[in-house]
Amino acid sequence: MKKPKIYLETTMFSFYYEERTAPLYLEQKALVRRIFELIQTGIYEPYTSPYATREINNEPSVDKRIKIQALISDYNINILPITEEIERLAALYVQEKAIAPAWAADAAHIATATYNGLDFIISLNFAHIVRPWTIEKVRSVNIREKYRAIGIYKPAEVLEIYEDSTRLS
Repeated sequence: MKKPKIYLETTMFSFYYEERTAPLYLEQKALVRRIFELIQTGIYEPYTSPYATREINNEPSVDKRIKIQALISDYNINILPITEEIERLAALYVQEKAIAPAWAADAAHIATATYNGLDFIISLNFAHIVRPWTIEKVRSVNIREKYRAIGIYKPAEVLEIYEDSTRLS
């Protein structure tokens, strides 16, 4: 079985050091850390982009920003370059209303993973990325533009996929 190539959207980095203590936040933080453990053991080949690093650089807490930035090097996360085709594809996602114009960076995350042929995106951005409308519209654009459909998942779903693959193999 080939090693899945995954794209980590910005929320995956920020939730690693999530400070809110409500049960839902603690649960998501634990799931994110489990994904990073699987990256460390070589289960996944991780990628991100300058779109994520820019967002990380906007983290207001200097201490948290430094910790988040270190995750990229500590886990050998590859940073994919921005291309004109990625920007064109992201613009199509906005034009087709998969992502609202105000959140064009979210479209760019999806376009980066799509253009680079990654297997799936992992995100905790439920407002703009991991939602049925976005997933369906992105799939439609990708098929029309001759790209394959990309999986867009939350961490719990990725872990379920991993557990199923190990249990069923």
